[in-house]
Amino acid sequence: MAGWRDRIDRTTNWAITVVAAMLSVSLSTPSAHHGVLLFAMLLVWLLLWIEARRYRFFDVYRARVRLMERHYFAEVFDRGATLHATWGRSLAEDLRAPRFRIGRRAAMSRRLRRNYIWMFLILLLAWVLKISSSKLQQSDRTDVLQSLDDVVANASLGPLPGWLVMALLAAFYLWLTWLSLSVGPKRGDDGDVHV
Repeated sequence: MAGWRDRIDRTTNWAITVVAAMLSVSLSTPSAHHGVLLFAMLLVWLLLWIEARRYRFFDVYRARVRLMERHYFAEVFDRGATLHATWGRSLAEDLRAPRFRIGRRAAMSRRLRRNYIWMFLILLLAWVLKISSSKLQQSDRTDVLQSLDDVVANASLGPLPGWLVMALLAAFYLWLTWLSLSVGPKRGDDGDVHV
């Protein structure tokens, strides 16, 4: 269990490192392009996808350990409890033919709610700051606030106009919001404690 937990934490640590590095690169100088932050969002999404895959494997082993805790160790400490006779059979079947207990979307939703949503929000706020502040743009302007037209123009990325970049980013964040709020069916056999 500790090994799988370490693998999940390692992916989260990589994502935090990516966010910190890209923030320092992007916000340190006006010549840094805002595309660095968009690239950071892409990298964090990739790490979320990898972590969701790892979490699905972790959940298989976590469920097995939880089955042992619930039906074996609990019985050792409370002899008066009723023992479910089929728990050993279900553990044996799971060991013979392992299967995932949660889907990829549910795993991504859990990891997004636990850790990644904050990283995505920090990157979004930094991106908005980068495209809306004249101090962080390579220009001769000294005013702090820019017009909406300037902000949209600053959001352009190569041949893509700024309004399209903003629309794609808004769609991505709407999808992230939907994903974080979509919760799969709750299994009542584990209680309220889960990672």
